[in-house]
Amino acid sequence: MPSSDPLDPDSAASLLPGEGPVTIERLGTGLVNETYRVERAGRRYSLRIPAPNAEDLGVDRVWECRVLARAAASGIAPRIERCEPLAGVLVAHWVEGFPLSSEQAREPGNIRAVALLARRVHALPIPEAPRRMSPASWAALYRRAIERRMPDQHGPRAGLDADLDARLAALAALPGGPPVLCHSDLHAANLVAAAGGLILLDWEYAHVSDPLWDLAGWSCNQDLSAGERVLFLSHYLGRAPRDEESVRLDHFAWLYDYVCVLWSELFAARAATGAQAVRARAEVLAERLKSSSSRGRQLPAH
Repeated sequence: MPSSDPLDPDSAASLLPGEGPVTIERLGTGLVNETYRVERAGRRYSLRIPAPNAEDLGVDRVWECRVLARAAASGIAPRIERCEPLAGVLVAHWVEGFPLSSEQAREPGNIRAVALLARRVHALPIPEAPRRMSPASWAALYRRAIERRMPDQHGPRAGLDADLDARLAALAALPGGPPVLCHSDLHAANLVAAAGGLILLDWEYAHVSDPLWDLAGWSCNQDLSAGERVLFLSHYLGRAPRDEESVRLDHFAWLYDYVCVLWSELFAARAATGAQAVRARAEVLAERLKSSSSRGRQLPAH
């Protein structure tokens, strides 16, 4: 049911439990979802429907429903009232709280809180028919989509493909940890600071992978400094990281930025709204990737 038009109360009423009139407030159109705050019979809900042009962006709403059942039961995701993945409809109980600002997300106490939240995510039992992804498979997914739709465009990632191969090879040479359930889209906009702790939203990119993928995601999305990244990893591990763990996180962070640049190219080429901001962010990430590559062409051999 993707649509650029606001959802009307009658349509919202058909998706909500109970009876009676519905009040609806559009919270905005995100990159892959439109979200509304709705109320009926004194109960408040979050109602999410797909945004236009969200296909081919790597979401898996079917597996998201399975994951949300586990996450909500553990108290780290909203309680789900209705999940219809084929229609892209998700109705969840409204979480009272506030989002973290970019500045708040980088405060030491919140860096620790997110690290502990990541540990809770990674401790969730993996649902059946798991979606398994890796940095290489994410890159391949988006590169295939770009080649289908924009065969002659290379965008901000131009010149970085050789570095991608080198990073993947260096990462493969290092010992890894057991795969876990990853959220795969950890950033401040997907967090609500509620009375009982942090609640994590938007699980449609969830998959099974190395736990450092999520740590790289938070580090990159919040533009953590090198010192903040070490602090984040230390809180997650519960100890000072070993050299090879820090090196692995550096590789995962580079790969996460690269995948985000690919995603941004694909989104910006097809979106009617939000494309300018996405392109601007992709340029920032591409410059960070190039700077990182130029500083360390000789990747550590462990």
